[in-house]
Amino acid sequence: MTNAPSIQNESEADQASDNAGSPGYFLEALEDAERLLKYAAESGVHVDADMRSAILRARTLYPDRWTEEVAANLLLALTGLAAKLKPVTAASLVACHSETRPTMRHYLAWALILSVIIIPTSILMFVTSSISNVINSDITRANDLTVKLSSELGPPARTDVGSSVEIAELQEYAATVRAIYARARRLNSLVFPHVAVPPPLVAPEGSSAQKADYLKKKFELNIPITDLAAERDNIAVTYQDVRFFAQNIMSDTLTFYGALNSCILPILYALLGTCAYLLRTFEDQMSNRTFTPSAANSARFVIAAIGGTVIGLFSGFTTQANASPLALAFLVGYAVEVFFAFLEGLIRSFTKTASPNVAAPKI
Repeated sequence: MTNAPSIQNESEADQASDNAGSPGYFLEALEDAERLLKYAAESGVHVDADMRSAILRARTLYPDRWTEEVAANLLLALTGLAAKLKPVTAASLVACHSETRPTMRHYLAWALILSVIIIPTSILMFVTSSISNVINSDITRANDLTVKLSSELGPPARTDVGSSVEIAELQEYAATVRAIYARARRLNSLVFPHVAVPPPLVAPEGSSAQKADYLKKKFELNIPITDLAAERDNIAVTYQDVRFFAQNIMSDTLTFYGALNSCILPILYALLGTCAYLLRTFEDQMSNRTFTPSAANSARFVIAAIGGTVIGLFSGFTTQANASPLALAFLVGYAVEVFFAFLEGLIRSFTKTASPNVAAPKI
Protein backbone atom coordinates (compact mmCIF):
# COMPACT_ATOMS: atom_id res chain seq x y z
CA MET A 1 0.00 0.00 0.00
CA THR A 2 2.83 2.35 0.74
CA ASN A 3 4.24 1.90 -2.76
CA ALA A 4 1.04 2.98 -4.62
CA PRO A 5 1.41 6.74 -4.19
CA SER A 6 5.04 6.48 -5.17
CA ILE A 7 4.20 4.64 -8.41
CA GLN A 8 1.44 7.13 -9.24
CA ASN A 9 3.78 10.06 -8.67
CA GLU A 10 6.39 8.50 -10.92
CA SER A 11 3.76 8.00 -13.68
CA GLU A 12 2.65 11.63 -13.45
CA ALA A 13 6.26 12.78 -13.52
CA ASP A 14 6.93 10.71 -16.64
CA GLN A 15 3.83 12.13 -18.32
CA ALA A 16 4.81 15.69 -17.41
CA SER A 17 8.25 14.97 -18.77
CA ASP A 18 6.74 13.72 -22.03
CA ASN A 19 4.57 16.85 -22.34
CA ALA A 20 7.47 19.12 -21.52
CA GLY A 21 9.53 17.41 -24.20
CA SER A 22 6.91 17.73 -26.98
CA PRO A 23 8.41 19.30 -30.10
CA GLY A 24 7.71 22.99 -30.67
CA TYR A 25 6.26 22.38 -34.14
CA PHE A 26 3.56 20.01 -32.83
CA LEU A 27 0.96 22.71 -32.12
CA GLU A 28 1.73 24.48 -35.39
CA ALA A 29 1.38 21.21 -37.31
CA LEU A 30 -1.87 20.49 -35.53
CA GLU A 31 -3.32 23.90 -36.45
CA ASP A 32 -2.18 23.52 -40.08
CA ALA A 33 -3.77 20.08 -40.29
CA GLU A 34 -7.03 21.39 -38.86
CA ARG A 35 -7.09 24.25 -41.38
CA LEU A 36 -6.56 21.85 -44.27
CA LEU A 37 -9.18 19.46 -42.90
CA LYS A 38 -11.70 22.27 -42.61
CA TYR A 39 -10.94 23.48 -46.15
CA ALA A 40 -11.35 19.93 -47.47
CA ALA A 41 -14.74 19.68 -45.76
CA GLU A 42 -15.86 23.03 -47.22
CA SER A 43 -14.63 22.09 -50.70
CA GLY A 44 -16.15 18.63 -50.70
CA VAL A 45 -12.79 16.87 -50.93
CA HIS A 46 -12.89 13.33 -49.56
CA VAL A 47 -10.49 12.70 -46.66
CA ASP A 48 -9.57 9.23 -45.48
CA ALA A 49 -10.95 8.25 -42.09
CA ASP A 50 -7.45 7.50 -40.79
CA MET A 51 -6.26 11.03 -41.61
CA ARG A 52 -9.30 12.59 -40.02
CA SER A 53 -9.03 10.44 -36.91
CA ALA A 54 -5.33 11.17 -36.47
CA ILE A 55 -5.96 14.93 -36.54
CA LEU A 56 -8.97 14.82 -34.21
CA ARG A 57 -7.17 12.49 -31.80
CA ALA A 58 -4.14 14.80 -31.71
CA ARG A 59 -6.40 17.71 -30.79
CA THR A 60 -8.08 15.66 -28.07
CA LEU A 61 -4.84 14.46 -26.48
CA TYR A 62 -2.73 17.60 -26.81
CA PRO A 63 -1.17 18.86 -24.60
CA ASP A 64 -1.90 16.65 -21.60
CA ARG A 65 -1.48 13.22 -23.19
CA TRP A 66 0.84 13.84 -26.11
CA THR A 67 2.95 10.91 -27.29
CA GLU A 68 5.38 10.33 -30.10
CA GLU A 69 2.88 8.03 -31.80
CA VAL A 70 0.27 10.79 -31.81
CA ALA A 71 2.79 13.21 -33.35
CA ALA A 72 3.84 10.71 -36.00
CA ASN A 73 0.22 10.01 -37.02
CA LEU A 74 -0.50 13.75 -37.12
CA LEU A 75 2.44 14.46 -39.39
CA LEU A 76 1.46 11.56 -41.62
CA ALA A 77 -2.08 12.93 -41.88
CA LEU A 78 -0.75 16.45 -42.58
CA THR A 79 1.46 15.10 -45.36
CA GLY A 80 -1.48 13.30 -46.97
CA LEU A 81 -3.74 16.32 -46.74
CA ALA A 82 -1.08 18.63 -48.21
CA ALA A 83 -0.60 16.28 -51.18
CA LYS A 84 -4.35 15.93 -51.72
CA LEU A 85 -5.15 19.67 -51.55
CA LYS A 86 -2.07 20.98 -53.40
CA PRO A 87 -1.58 23.83 -54.45
CA VAL A 88 -3.65 25.01 -51.48
CA THR A 89 -1.51 25.03 -48.34
CA ALA A 90 -2.04 25.89 -44.71
CA ALA A 91 0.04 29.03 -45.19
CA SER A 92 -2.12 30.16 -48.12
CA LEU A 93 -5.29 29.59 -46.09
CA VAL A 94 -3.88 31.77 -43.29
CA ALA A 95 -2.81 34.45 -45.77
CA CYS A 96 -6.21 34.46 -47.50
CA HIS A 97 -7.80 35.10 -44.12
CA SER A 98 -5.47 37.73 -42.66
CA GLU A 99 -3.20 39.17 -45.40
CA THR A 100 -5.64 40.06 -48.15
CA ARG A 101 -6.62 43.54 -47.01
CA PRO A 102 -3.06 44.81 -46.40
CA THR A 103 -1.98 43.38 -49.75
CA MET A 104 -4.95 44.91 -51.56
CA ARG A 105 -4.32 48.29 -49.94
CA HIS A 106 -0.67 48.06 -51.00
CA TYR A 107 -1.52 47.35 -54.63
CA LEU A 108 -4.29 49.96 -54.62
CA ALA A 109 -1.92 52.60 -53.27
CA TRP A 110 0.56 51.84 -56.05
CA ALA A 111 -2.15 52.01 -58.71
CA LEU A 112 -3.57 55.30 -57.37
CA ILE A 113 -0.16 56.98 -57.11
CA LEU A 114 0.76 55.95 -60.64
CA SER A 115 -2.65 56.99 -61.99
CA VAL A 116 -2.40 60.40 -60.32
CA ILE A 117 0.88 60.99 -62.16
CA ILE A 118 0.17 59.27 -65.47
CA ILE A 119 -3.33 60.59 -66.20
CA PRO A 120 -2.59 64.34 -65.83
CA THR A 121 0.72 63.96 -67.67
CA SER A 122 -0.94 62.09 -70.54
CA ILE A 123 -3.68 64.72 -70.73
CA LEU A 124 -1.11 67.51 -70.83
CA MET A 125 0.83 65.73 -73.55
CA PHE A 126 -2.32 65.27 -75.61
CA VAL A 127 -3.39 68.91 -75.15
CA THR A 128 0.03 70.36 -75.95
CA SER A 129 0.40 68.10 -78.97
CA SER A 130 -3.02 69.16 -80.29
CA ILE A 131 -2.31 72.86 -79.75
CA SER A 132 1.11 72.56 -81.40
CA ASN A 133 -0.41 70.85 -84.43
CA VAL A 134 -3.02 73.59 -84.80
CA ILE A 135 -0.36 76.30 -84.43
CA ASN A 136 1.76 74.62 -87.09
CA SER A 137 -1.24 74.53 -89.40
CA ASP A 138 -2.02 78.20 -88.71
CA ILE A 139 1.58 79.23 -89.31
CA THR A 140 1.57 77.41 -92.64
CA ARG A 141 -1.66 79.17 -93.60
CA ALA A 142 -0.34 82.55 -92.44
CA ASN A 143 2.86 82.08 -94.43
CA ASP A 144 0.82 81.36 -97.55
CA LEU A 145 -1.32 84.46 -96.95
CA THR A 146 1.79 86.60 -96.43
CA VAL A 147 3.17 85.59 -99.81
CA LYS A 148 -0.19 85.89 -101.55
CA LEU A 149 -1.06 89.31 -100.11
CA SER A 150 2.42 90.64 -100.86
CA SER A 151 2.02 89.78 -104.53
CA GLU A 152 -1.60 90.93 -104.75
CA LEU A 153 -1.49 94.21 -102.84
CA GLY A 154 1.97 95.37 -103.83
CA PRO A 155 3.66 98.33 -102.10
CA PRO A 156 1.80 100.59 -99.63
CA ALA A 157 -0.19 103.73 -100.54
CA ARG A 158 -2.43 102.15 -103.12
CA THR A 159 -5.13 104.46 -104.31
CA ASP A 160 -7.81 101.81 -104.83
CA VAL A 161 -9.78 100.34 -101.97
CA GLY A 162 -9.21 96.78 -103.14
CA SER A 163 -11.52 93.95 -104.05
CA SER A 164 -13.72 92.12 -101.59
CA VAL A 165 -11.58 89.00 -102.03
CA GLU A 166 -8.43 90.88 -101.00
CA ILE A 167 -10.18 92.37 -97.99
CA ALA A 168 -11.45 88.92 -96.95
CA GLU A 169 -7.96 87.44 -97.26
CA LEU A 170 -6.51 90.30 -95.22
CA GLN A 171 -9.12 89.72 -92.52
CA GLU A 172 -8.33 86.01 -92.55
CA TYR A 173 -4.63 86.89 -92.24
CA ALA A 174 -5.25 89.02 -89.16
CA ALA A 175 -7.55 86.42 -87.61
CA THR A 176 -4.96 83.69 -88.16
CA VAL A 177 -2.27 85.78 -86.46
CA ARG A 178 -4.58 86.39 -83.50
CA ALA A 179 -5.36 82.68 -83.27
CA ILE A 180 -1.65 81.76 -83.32
CA TYR A 181 -0.95 84.26 -80.55
CA ALA A 182 -3.86 83.05 -78.39
CA ARG A 183 -2.89 79.41 -78.77
CA ALA A 184 0.78 80.19 -78.15
CA ARG A 185 -0.12 81.95 -74.88
CA ARG A 186 -2.22 78.95 -73.87
CA LEU A 187 0.58 76.55 -74.74
CA ASN A 188 3.07 78.70 -72.84
CA SER A 189 1.11 78.14 -69.62
CA LEU A 190 1.69 74.37 -69.99
CA VAL A 191 5.46 74.56 -70.51
CA PHE A 192 8.07 74.81 -67.76
CA PRO A 193 9.86 77.15 -67.68
CA HIS A 194 7.62 79.62 -69.46
CA VAL A 195 8.82 81.41 -72.58
CA ALA A 196 9.07 85.17 -72.31
CA VAL A 197 6.65 87.09 -74.52
CA PRO A 198 8.50 89.29 -77.08
CA PRO A 199 8.48 92.97 -76.00
CA PRO A 200 6.54 94.21 -79.07
CA LEU A 201 3.63 91.96 -78.00
CA VAL A 202 3.61 93.24 -74.40
CA ALA A 203 1.39 96.23 -73.75
CA PRO A 204 3.21 99.13 -72.02
CA GLU A 205 2.35 100.14 -68.49
CA GLY A 206 -0.93 101.96 -68.18
CA SER A 207 -4.61 101.42 -67.60
CA SER A 208 -6.47 98.36 -68.80
CA ALA A 209 -8.09 100.42 -71.55
CA GLN A 210 -4.69 101.63 -72.78
CA LYS A 211 -3.30 98.09 -72.84
CA ALA A 212 -6.35 96.83 -74.71
CA ASP A 213 -6.08 99.67 -77.24
CA TYR A 214 -2.38 98.84 -77.82
CA LEU A 215 -3.09 95.15 -78.48
CA LYS A 216 -6.02 96.06 -80.70
CA LYS A 217 -3.80 98.17 -82.91
CA LYS A 218 -1.30 95.30 -83.09
CA PHE A 219 -3.77 92.57 -84.01
CA GLU A 220 -6.82 94.26 -85.54
CA LEU A 221 -7.37 95.95 -88.86
CA ASN A 222 -8.20 99.65 -88.86
CA ILE A 223 -11.78 100.36 -89.80
CA PRO A 224 -12.43 101.74 -92.34
CA ILE A 225 -9.64 100.17 -94.37
CA THR A 226 -8.10 102.85 -96.52
CA ASP A 227 -4.77 101.26 -97.39
CA LEU A 228 -4.76 97.47 -97.75
CA ALA A 229 -0.99 97.27 -98.22
CA ALA A 230 -0.30 99.31 -95.07
CA GLU A 231 -2.68 97.14 -93.08
CA ARG A 232 -0.97 94.07 -94.50
CA ASP A 233 2.45 95.35 -93.44
CA ASN A 234 1.20 96.14 -89.94
CA ILE A 235 -0.16 92.62 -89.49
CA ALA A 236 2.99 91.14 -91.08
CA VAL A 237 5.23 92.84 -88.50
CA THR A 238 3.02 91.54 -85.71
CA TYR A 239 3.00 88.10 -87.31
CA GLN A 240 6.79 87.91 -87.29
CA ASP A 241 6.86 88.49 -83.52
CA VAL A 242 3.99 86.05 -82.96
CA ARG A 243 5.61 83.37 -85.11
CA PHE A 244 8.91 83.76 -83.28
CA PHE A 245 7.09 83.46 -79.95
CA ALA A 246 5.04 80.42 -81.05
CA GLN A 247 7.99 78.54 -82.54
CA ASN A 248 10.05 79.03 -79.37
CA ILE A 249 7.20 77.66 -77.29
CA MET A 250 6.74 74.66 -79.58
CA SER A 251 10.46 73.92 -79.41
CA ASP A 252 10.41 74.01 -75.60
CA THR A 253 7.23 71.93 -75.56
CA LEU A 254 8.84 69.30 -77.74
CA THR A 255 11.88 69.18 -75.45
CA PHE A 256 9.98 69.15 -72.15
CA TYR A 257 7.25 66.69 -73.03
CA GLY A 258 9.57 64.66 -75.23
CA ALA A 259 11.76 64.03 -72.19
CA LEU A 260 8.69 62.98 -70.19
CA ASN A 261 7.51 60.70 -72.97
CA SER A 262 10.90 59.08 -73.48
CA CYS A 263 12.33 58.87 -69.97
CA ILE A 264 9.64 59.15 -67.28
CA LEU A 265 6.38 57.80 -68.67
CA PRO A 266 7.82 54.42 -69.82
CA ILE A 267 8.92 53.72 -66.24
CA LEU A 268 5.51 54.69 -64.87
CA TYR A 269 3.66 52.60 -67.45
CA ALA A 270 5.92 49.62 -66.70
CA LEU A 271 5.10 49.95 -62.99
CA LEU A 272 1.41 50.22 -63.87
CA GLY A 273 1.72 47.03 -65.91
CA THR A 274 3.23 45.32 -62.87
CA CYS A 275 0.28 46.49 -60.77
CA ALA A 276 -2.12 45.05 -63.34
CA TYR A 277 -0.28 41.72 -63.34
CA LEU A 278 -0.13 41.47 -59.55
CA LEU A 279 -3.81 42.38 -59.19
CA ARG A 280 -4.79 39.77 -61.75
CA THR A 281 -2.60 37.16 -60.03
CA PHE A 282 -3.95 38.20 -56.64
CA GLU A 283 -7.53 37.73 -57.85
CA ASP A 284 -6.76 34.25 -59.21
CA GLN A 285 -4.92 33.22 -56.06
CA MET A 286 -7.74 34.46 -53.84
CA SER A 287 -10.27 32.51 -55.88
CA ASN A 288 -8.15 29.35 -55.60
CA ARG A 289 -7.05 29.97 -51.99
CA THR A 290 -3.40 29.80 -53.04
CA PHE A 291 -2.32 33.36 -52.14
CA THR A 292 0.80 33.76 -50.03
CA PRO A 293 2.72 37.04 -49.55
CA SER A 294 6.03 37.04 -51.38
CA ALA A 295 9.02 39.37 -51.43
CA ALA A 296 9.32 38.57 -55.13
CA ASN A 297 6.44 40.98 -55.79
CA SER A 298 8.56 43.91 -54.62
CA ALA A 299 11.42 42.70 -56.79
CA ARG A 300 9.04 42.65 -59.75
CA PHE A 301 8.46 46.41 -59.35
CA VAL A 302 12.21 47.00 -59.47
CA ILE A 303 12.54 44.83 -62.57
CA ALA A 304 9.66 46.68 -64.24
CA ALA A 305 11.29 50.05 -63.51
CA ILE A 306 14.56 48.85 -65.05
CA GLY A 307 12.73 47.45 -68.08
CA GLY A 308 10.79 50.70 -68.57
CA THR A 309 14.03 52.67 -68.36
CA VAL A 310 15.90 50.72 -71.05
CA ILE A 311 13.02 49.65 -73.33
CA GLY A 312 13.68 52.53 -75.72
CA LEU A 313 17.25 51.34 -76.30
CA PHE A 314 16.15 48.17 -78.10
CA SER A 315 14.67 49.07 -81.46
CA GLY A 316 14.45 45.38 -82.36
CA PHE A 317 12.04 44.73 -79.52
CA THR A 318 9.81 47.64 -80.52
CA THR A 319 9.83 46.47 -84.13
CA GLN A 320 8.82 42.93 -83.23
CA ALA A 321 6.02 44.05 -80.91
CA ASN A 322 4.65 46.62 -83.41
CA ALA A 323 3.30 48.90 -80.67
CA SER A 324 3.98 52.34 -79.22
CA PRO A 325 6.85 52.71 -76.71
CA LEU A 326 4.44 53.37 -73.84
CA ALA A 327 2.38 50.30 -74.72
CA LEU A 328 5.58 48.25 -74.81
CA ALA A 329 6.59 49.62 -71.41
CA PHE A 330 3.22 48.50 -70.00
CA LEU A 331 3.75 45.09 -71.61
CA VAL A 332 7.23 44.80 -70.07
CA GLY A 333 5.80 45.56 -66.63
CA TYR A 334 2.93 43.10 -67.08
CA ALA A 335 5.07 40.27 -68.45
CA VAL A 336 8.73 40.81 -67.59
CA GLU A 337 9.41 37.31 -68.84
CA VAL A 338 8.81 38.50 -72.41
CA PHE A 339 11.49 41.14 -72.09
CA PHE A 340 13.90 38.71 -70.45
CA ALA A 341 13.31 36.22 -73.25
CA PHE A 342 14.14 38.94 -75.80
CA LEU A 343 17.33 39.86 -73.90
CA GLU A 344 18.44 36.24 -73.65
CA GLY A 345 17.81 35.71 -77.35
CA LEU A 346 19.82 38.84 -78.10
CA ILE A 347 22.69 37.61 -75.93
CA ARG A 348 22.65 34.22 -77.67
CA SER A 349 22.86 35.94 -81.05
CA PHE A 350 26.00 37.77 -79.87
CA THR A 351 27.66 34.78 -78.25
CA LYS A 352 26.81 32.27 -80.96
CA THR A 353 29.99 31.03 -82.61
CA ALA A 354 30.70 28.41 -85.19
CA SER A 355 31.87 25.10 -83.80
CA PRO A 356 35.60 24.59 -84.41
CA ASN A 357 36.67 22.14 -87.03
CA VAL A 358 38.23 19.08 -85.45
CA ALA A 359 41.05 17.56 -87.48
CA ALA A 360 40.86 13.84 -88.11
CA PRO A 361 43.47 11.86 -86.14
CA LYS A 362 46.46 10.64 -88.04
CA ILE A 363 47.07 6.89 -88.19
